[in-house]
Amino acid sequence: MTFSIAGQPAWATFNSTTGQLSGAPTSSEVGTTANVTITASDGGNTASIGPFDITEGSAGSATVSWSPPSEDTAVGYYIYYGTSADALTQIISVTGSDTTTYVVGNLAPGTYYFSVSGFTSQGIVSPPSEVASTTI
Repeated sequence: MTFSIAGQPAWATFNSTTGQLSGAPTSSEVGTTANVTITASDGGNTASIGPFDITEGSAGSATVSWSPPSEDTAVGYYIYYGTSADALTQIISVTGSDTTTYVVGNLAPGTYYFSVSGFTSQGIVSPPSEVASTTI
């Protein structure tokens, strides 16, 4: 079985043995590649998928800022985030009691929800803040 492609994006690589199209565009390659077709052949029969379009998005970032607790007992913070306000499934640990801003990077386009908790050297975690959101 061999595979071929028509309309391959310049930023992508194509494996003619497996038919896998992979890669990531740079920020200058963001946009849409139209009319991509992948064809499989066994020497006698052929089958194709397409034409289809690929929309290349760019990763974004969100800056999360918070106020330190008034008692100043935190030695670090947990940033909880996700694509649903009810499911903040990603966690980032930020150390340093004087840190009050963090940039969460490599976010695909969409809406993200964030909450922050402080933690002490004894492992006590404060209740999470109210959830805030931003759209990338």
